[in-house]
Amino acid sequence: MLDFFSYSCNLESESELYEARSEMLERTLKNVIESVSQSFPVLILTGPRQVGKTTLLASCASKNRSYVTLDDLEERALAKNDPALFLQMHKTPLIIDEVQYAKELFSYIKIHVDKHQNPGDFWLTGSQKFHLMKGITESLAGRVAIIDMLGLSAKEMSGKAQASIPFLPTNEWISDARENQSLLSQIDIIFEKIWLGSFPKLATGGREQREIFYKSYVQTYLERDVKSILSIGDELSFYKFLRATAARTGQLLNYSELARDVDIDQKTAKSWLSILKTSGLVYLLEPYYNNITKRIIKTPKLYFLDTGLCAFLTGWDSPKTLEAGAMSGAIFETYVFGEILKSYWHNGKDPLVYFYRDSDQREIDFVFESNGTLFPVEVKKTATPSLTATKSFSALHTLKKTIGMGAVICMREKDVPLSREITTIPIGYL
Repeated sequence: MLDFFSYSCNLESESELYEARSEMLERTLKNVIESVSQSFPVLILTGPRQVGKTTLLASCASKNRSYVTLDDLEERALAKNDPALFLQMHKTPLIIDEVQYAKELFSYIKIHVDKHQNPGDFWLTGSQKFHLMKGITESLAGRVAIIDMLGLSAKEMSGKAQASIPFLPTNEWISDARENQSLLSQIDIIFEKIWLGSFPKLATGGREQREIFYKSYVQTYLERDVKSILSIGDELSFYKFLRATAARTGQLLNYSELARDVDIDQKTAKSWLSILKTSGLVYLLEPYYNNITKRIIKTPKLYFLDTGLCAFLTGWDSPKTLEAGAMSGAIFETYVFGEILKSYWHNGKDPLVYFYRDSDQREIDFVFESNGTLFPVEVKKTATPSLTATKSFSALHTLKKTIGMGAVICMREKDVPLSREITTIPIGYL
């Protein structure tokens, strides 16, 4: 493995310097990176800033792989103005950090790839997926593997990165999770993790730095990412929009309410939300829709992808006040969704997951689809869930689909069946 202290001397930005020198927890994606690099000449690792993209690639890199970041303005200028010379100066195998700042590189990377046909030549990172995807579709289609990354998962924090497998409430998944439980299902432990969030700098012991970290993170996000995507003249209004969005995590998306709260029009609200989505800060969960029924509400649900940032933006100053506050249930559900999403993305997969809500107000938090079978899942911040929590599961029978095992993710210490078809899953299993 590459020595991180020697490697860090090549990193230009202070944030990446800290990240490379901080305690390195193994990431589930490591095996995916190594496997994909044997088949694809270009790998793009996308995700929000500060989730550990560079550190992960460094941990997978051989000593002959060089590194350059386009956060460095001189390197960025060279990449944009003379991409051919840039690639002559930086030999492959190569890591290019924040590659979205110089989309001019993509055509020249394509030329190099078509000429040399070497798997793993280019490892690219980016925190603005919109710009990345535009460049890929124009230049690198068929030559690139795209991998999404979020902050540390509970499994990664507990040192069980390779025990993480994509969530599905089957007996096989539950049996494996029981043997590899990531943490105890205790309310104070869970809400400490929710409040801190999953950015490596905080999750590995930076509780005292939480407020300054998130203040700096938001300011950097506004200055670097938002301004480069859209010309937003009123940063204060966008910050208010960011906070209003965080306050609605786990809720149905309502553009008119968002726009009204921030005093902007709906068109602007949609544009700004697309920025949050492409920056990897929010996820829009679509409703399950089957052509057999026309009664499903088609509005998506909104989830913030880091609960620590969400809690900071909504003003909760301790895990205890967050757990006792009005957002407690919504942010608990948000945390569960984030861990489930990481279990897929960090294994290089995309989940087929939806929510269900019909015009009769029957709701199911998550519906997973696998091989034509639907798996309903509810999330409850309780240690003693009852079958009444799953009363809406029967609504899925109207969809004329095979219904698999149902589950309630909750605060129990051990999994316990509620019926022959439904079981409880401790949140510590995620």
